[in-house]
Amino acid sequence: MRVFKARTLTTESGAPVADNQNSTSAGVGGPLLIQDQHLLEKLARFNRERIPERVVHARGSGAYGHFEVTDDVTSFTHADFLSEIGKRTEVFVRFSTVADSLGGADAVRDPRGFAVKFYTEQGNYDLVGNNTPVFFIKDPIKFPDFIHSQKRDPFTGKQEPDNVWDFWAHAPEATHQVTWLMGDRGIPASYRHMNGYGSHTYQWTNTAGEAFFVKYHFKTNQGIRCLSSEQAAETAGKDPSSHQTDLLQAIERGVHPSWTLYVQLMPAAEAADYRFNPFDLTKVWPHRDYPLQRVGRLVLDRNPDNVFAEVEQAAFSPNNFVPGIGPSPDKMLQGRLFAYADAHRYRLGVNHTQLPVNAPKAVPGGAQNYGRDGHMALNSQGRHAKNYEPNSYDGPVETGRPLSAPLAVNGHSGTHEAPLHTKDDAFYQAGELYRLMSAEEKSRLIANIAGGLSQVSRDDVIEKNLAHFHAADPEYGRRVEEAVRALRED
Repeated sequence: MRVFKARTLTTESGAPVADNQNSTSAGVGGPLLIQDQHLLEKLARFNRERIPERVVHARGSGAYGHFEVTDDVTSFTHADFLSEIGKRTEVFVRFSTVADSLGGADAVRDPRGFAVKFYTEQGNYDLVGNNTPVFFIKDPIKFPDFIHSQKRDPFTGKQEPDNVWDFWAHAPEATHQVTWLMGDRGIPASYRHMNGYGSHTYQWTNTAGEAFFVKYHFKTNQGIRCLSSEQAAETAGKDPSSHQTDLLQAIERGVHPSWTLYVQLMPAAEAADYRFNPFDLTKVWPHRDYPLQRVGRLVLDRNPDNVFAEVEQAAFSPNNFVPGIGPSPDKMLQGRLFAYADAHRYRLGVNHTQLPVNAPKAVPGGAQNYGRDGHMALNSQGRHAKNYEPNSYDGPVETGRPLSAPLAVNGHSGTHEAPLHTKDDAFYQAGELYRLMSAEEKSRLIANIAGGLSQVSRDDVIEKNLAHFHAADPEYGRRVEEAVRALRED
């Protein structure tokens, strides 16, 4: 039998606590005294235990693990953590729902966040993606409006079909992602049983300076498992934290979920003439054009000790690159390079990168730069360290070596639409996805769309959305229209 030696309870300043069961009062049964430092400290801390939740991806789960390289990709990137077969890198992964608040249920029809932090020897690399390869919009200027339409209405305080479908009615490029979301994969059975995608297009650069555009695909080794709308409603009612429960318990009992990472690689010179805009987040690259190439295996094998400290305070930003990997002209990615880091500075403070879950492991003592002070500053870097550069005191210096190849730019500044490629429209790939589905999958897709669209109060909004499905595939549009009409006539 294990014997625990009792430790002394202390205040925040380290003073021993005499009584943690009774507050200090003015006599027996009298009013409490403001001199009770322990009471005031406990209540004040309790009032401040919560921080602003994420505007999107608020409800999340996470785990630690490793990524191991299984295939040689050194001809495409000089990223050190991908430099040799068998090399392992520690990771932290955060899964999340997108639209709901921190108190929402896990088993809902919603995209899932799939964010991976690689603690590489050259700094942290954050790959921030979803469980779908595409998204609803392709320009970040529309993102706040999109999220407002999907979240709680300012007056009713709940998600409104009128708002959801009205935005989609005015965003025909969303038809592809709506088809994904309303299909069978719209409600994963667990975080372990879904794929992850980088979604955006990124850039890899090899040692010769050759650039490739890349898309990431994490294929679950547990197999795809999803819930119907009816199963999801039952699951959410029984255990709103169903996905968190599943991930936690699986790892605790030694069942370590894993994913195989594949990439699609496009030589940079081919981008301009590709039939789809390769930087459009509402489009995929068909595998027959750019086949999947295996890279490695992601394994999760350790639960966080404290969900708040390690999951809620985990900060991922797509602008955290390492040598050999960089951005592309993907407009949504370009917007997120700013927005993600700025969100963390607001929620967690300017020194959030010093928190253990976010701190780079590449350099002893944390990041080496000239940033100082601010809320919760932990790393003073010593009395002799300077806070300016250049200096004559052996401070950290630049390398002169860019992380990735430069992106070509031309033309005049302005609010331009993305250039059209030969197959670029808002509906072609949505129709292709519909035609890939089995008869049963199509029927469930139609029922899911009609269930939401039939609740919209304005006929013109319904008609605009129906036009999108007709444009994607005539059968698709006809069946949605008939199903909506039937539900509205009941």
